[in-house]
Amino acid sequence: MSKLFPDAASALDGVLRDDMLVAAGGFGLCGIPERLLDAIRDSGVKGLTFASNNAGIDNEGIGKLLRTRQVKKMISSYVGENKEFERQFLAGELEVEFCPQGTLAERMRAGGAGIPGFYTKTGVGTQVAEGKEHKDFEDPDGIMSTYILERGIFADLSIVKAWKADETGNLIFRKTARNFNQPAATCGKVCVVEVEEVVPAGALDPDEIHLPGVFVNRMIVGAPYDKKIEFRTTRERETA
Repeated sequence: MSKLFPDAASALDGVLRDDMLVAAGGFGLCGIPERLLDAIRDSGVKGLTFASNNAGIDNEGIGKLLRTRQVKKMISSYVGENKEFERQFLAGELEVEFCPQGTLAERMRAGGAGIPGFYTKTGVGTQVAEGKEHKDFEDPDGIMSTYILERGIFADLSIVKAWKADETGNLIFRKTARNFNQPAATCGKVCVVEVEEVVPAGALDPDEIHLPGVFVNRMIVGAPYDKKIEFRTTRERETA
């Protein structure tokens, strides 16, 4: 059975529902599954929780779904550069669970590995630790340190973007677009991927594959893409 679908809407057909937990890859606007996010917006589903490093920027990435009020909660590391995100949070319209970047990546990875939780020092003594189990462990030098329990993320749906795939779903991520895409892909019950190019099975060097096709349920080709950036900063060129 082919994993390749003609477009994002068909790839998500029968998968979407209200009140889902969605794990989304990407970092800022780098490596975000923008075709799939557009299809989720157009589907009209609501009450969504997104586990993602951030929510894009105003009207880009998950920011598009904030504009349409389809997101009820964000599990995020970075919450800047998005005025609508800020407005909804301060107005009490959006729930935010702040999660340090390394912890968020590990929570996704843990979920993908079937690990329900793990202990970490990150966040001890801060608001991140409030309401979480604390436990003391002794290191090899006999020093006791406090850790907090973090839960693995088990998402209903994973949406990610890759550079290249073969027909069986083996993926290669390009440079920094690898970011959260790899752990996000593993922690969902269903993983839908958009790629720039699909090649025949066996065409990819096995040593270059970042994510095995066993994790991938459905794929689309989303190309061509515009290479977007959050901010453009320029300065006058000095005369020679």
